[in-house]
Amino acid sequence: MDIHNNTWIGSTLDVVASKDPTLVGRSGIVVDETKNTLVLLEGEKTVTFSKTAITFTLDDNKVVIQGALVSQRPEDRTHRKYRKA
Repeated sequence: MDIHNNTWIGSTLDVVASKDPTLVGRSGIVVDETKNTLVLLEGEKTVTFSKTAITFTLDDNKVVIQGALVSQRPEDRTHRKYRKA
């Protein structure tokens, strides 16, 4: 199964690119996902990121995911087909 279609809750997310340069390099464990946001646990605090503002990887995977392309509800994203890069 493609990484785009898996559930991301519990995965380690690393921000590799962003419109906001202060977000690049941040990482944490995904604790919640909505249509437009990802909530990460960084240390002992939670931080909410807009999917459209970040490009990221999950669990040290080499596949880079553009947040703007996966702005669907998690239950809709798991059944969608994505192009291979």
